[in-house]
Amino acid sequence: MKAPERRILPSSLLIILVFSTASRCAWGDELFNPVFLERVGDQTQKSDLSVFSQGTQIPGVYRVDVLLNDNFVETRDVPFILQVDADGEKSLQPCFSAEELQQYGVNVAGFPGLKEGGKCAKLSVIPDASASFVFASQRLLLSIPQAALNVLARGYVPPSQWDEGIPALFINYSFTGAQNKSRDRAVKDSDSQYLNLRPGLNIGAWRLRHYSTWNRDSNGGSRWDSVYTFAQRNIIALKSQLTLGESSSPSDIFDSVPFRGGQLASDDEMLPDSLKSYAPVVRGIARTNARIIIRQNGYTIYQSYVAPGAFTINDMYPTGGSGDLYVTVKEADGSEQHIVVPFASVPILQREGRFKYSITSGQYRAYNGSARRKAFTQATGMLGLAYGFTFYGGTQLMSKYQSLAIGLGKNFGRFGAISADVIQAWSTPDNQPKENGQSWRLRYSKNFVQTGTNFAIAGYRYSTRGYYTMNEVLDSFSDNGHNWLERRRNRAEMTVSQSLWEGAGSLTLGLFSEDYWNNNRKTRAVSVGYNNSWKGISYGLNYTYNRNSIHASSGRGSRKVYDKDQIFAFNVSVPLDKFMGNTWATYSLNSARPGKSTNTVGLSGTLLEDNNLSWNIQESFASRKEGDSGNLGADYKATYGGLSGGYAWDKNMRRINYGVEGGVVIHPNGVTLSQPLGETAALVKAPGVRGTTIASETGVKTDFRGYTIIPYVSPYRRNDVTLVPETLPDDVDLEQTSQTVIPTRGAIVRADFVGQIGQRMLLTLTQNDGRPVPFGATVVVEGERAGSNGIVGDGGQVYLSGLKGNERLSVSWGSGAASQCQAVVSLPERENSVLRQNARCQ
Repeated sequence: MKAPERRILPSSLLIILVFSTASRCAWGDELFNPVFLERVGDQTQKSDLSVFSQGTQIPGVYRVDVLLNDNFVETRDVPFILQVDADGEKSLQPCFSAEELQQYGVNVAGFPGLKEGGKCAKLSVIPDASASFVFASQRLLLSIPQAALNVLARGYVPPSQWDEGIPALFINYSFTGAQNKSRDRAVKDSDSQYLNLRPGLNIGAWRLRHYSTWNRDSNGGSRWDSVYTFAQRNIIALKSQLTLGESSSPSDIFDSVPFRGGQLASDDEMLPDSLKSYAPVVRGIARTNARIIIRQNGYTIYQSYVAPGAFTINDMYPTGGSGDLYVTVKEADGSEQHIVVPFASVPILQREGRFKYSITSGQYRAYNGSARRKAFTQATGMLGLAYGFTFYGGTQLMSKYQSLAIGLGKNFGRFGAISADVIQAWSTPDNQPKENGQSWRLRYSKNFVQTGTNFAIAGYRYSTRGYYTMNEVLDSFSDNGHNWLERRRNRAEMTVSQSLWEGAGSLTLGLFSEDYWNNNRKTRAVSVGYNNSWKGISYGLNYTYNRNSIHASSGRGSRKVYDKDQIFAFNVSVPLDKFMGNTWATYSLNSARPGKSTNTVGLSGTLLEDNNLSWNIQESFASRKEGDSGNLGADYKATYGGLSGGYAWDKNMRRINYGVEGGVVIHPNGVTLSQPLGETAALVKAPGVRGTTIASETGVKTDFRGYTIIPYVSPYRRNDVTLVPETLPDDVDLEQTSQTVIPTRGAIVRADFVGQIGQRMLLTLTQNDGRPVPFGATVVVEGERAGSNGIVGDGGQVYLSGLKGNERLSVSWGSGAASQCQAVVSLPERENSVLRQNARCQ
């Protein structure tokens, strides 16, 4: 007679069911009775399952999510011990030291009894404190009364958890270029290239950085520029960064000064998220297929190519300093737009008791290198006071220049924040008599939540005729000393955004005005925008007005004239998901002046599984005089870097542009290619786990060795690094698919993933007499190449992973010799699916 068919359950699923049965219910305690497992089918033997009899788990180290008063703290390995409370109930309790509890904000000094437990702090000495281990979700719930906690800012991460990272040598590179073929025989063909290199070296807490650029134009030769070279490290005790080499001073109070020397300055990133801020975004409108060039402090820090219409640039690399951004939009017809993007901090307000400072000393570092080496020292400080006040000031000192600044800021709550300051300066420019003057400044900032109005920054500065900045005096000693004659008199700036009622979109307004002493030059810029969306269709209206001076030559020599530029733009984007996934149809209208209007239609979208291939194609229609134009382009982000390319045409030229960018990291585990690295990055180390996607990272996958680089992580913050389980190779099982890293600024931290690499198997174990190995027996893979362990489920089945070749297994379900046996399994040469095999345990 055929034996009845036995239902097979994977042991892992059955064990979960057993553990669930063992859990305590809300209406009373329940005990798991293992007697019903003493006979399964023909099985008359039983395993020792007493450890589960009261709903507890095996003591040991578990990786858990730690939550303190329902707030997530971190994910970490925590040792658990079995404890018996006053009622005789057993439970797993975490073994934390007093120092670890202190990192969680526990007032250890107020409860000396915590240390009486020795290595494991005695949490019960805190009234009403408790720890509950939720095994099913691997969460540790800590409940500690607020009175027993120190007051910590939201988002606080203890410095003891900060990771300085691994030693690493790396280089970032970005190369763009274009070839222009003229359709006018009288105009020569041309080409241009731009390269930036950002090598770096990390050793312990030290960061060595360099930034250099190369520009070449067939009509103007080539040039190498060194933007900066410096060594930097954090000073954790001072919440500061020490910088030695070439950088720029902060611009909180004085204008930023490029220097070669040393600087010690507060680092706001070391503060919790609730205590820090700010970075600029560049917006504009291109009339044609244009090249965007951005300069800061005289250096070209960004170059790219854009299609006609509104553009936004928010991916510039850090430059180690601050200062206004000067944007040149070089149109296809040779004309240029010049935009000034103010880059300065919002009103200088600090939390009560917070002292922010900077001390800089060294030599002035002129862009053109022609200035005589002049030593200077600058010091600034900002102190948060009670009632929302902030007092700040500073000084700049050198042989030909001295200045003193003093100011006061106030937070008026719902009416916004305001700051006012004055700088008194005594100056002796080259070959000029000594002067003195003042510069007055007023700044305002406010986000009106009720009305949806946000004044990102509004400021006004007036300088008297005798006032010079340190940069102006230092530049007067250069070979082009006449540049210092252009001294600012008035400067006003404002950025406002207004959210309208629901469904009505938002308005933005930007104003900038500047004029100078000793000449009639004035700069004015206005930008107005409206943006909204309806059922997935987004649209916007933008208007810009710029008036800038340019140099023009005439029979009387060189003179300055004003160039006015007005552009109106309308754009709309329609998703085509019903026809083509991840695709949008676009239309835009650009009108530079009456009679100069351009209509542009296009398609854009993303392709591939990770959406890491972006593409676009556009055709523009203009008047006969302007002529039609078009462009197409693509941008591909891969594990080893990025590629971009495009083709553009109009009545005057044909242009092919191209680009490549990426990074190379040399670390203790080898060499890894990557996408361009940000200031702080993470190395994923998962040996053997090849081709696995990193969650929330476009185009980032582990390479053939199981390594990859996550190019951007936040310093001094918890960053989750997660491998997408669905993309794991068939022969890989990971203990955890997520790790948490907390890097310091500039670090390359390593996220280690331990996996079982090898064959997976569902093995049925039988004894010599043909009976299944008892339920609950433990199986251990022997030898140096040990894979995973397992627990036998119903019918002698056990799930194992990480098996390689022939493996010897040790099986035990008790302490006596009769309760132990060994088995040998053999594997095929290549098999990635889960194998099913039978083996006799002897």
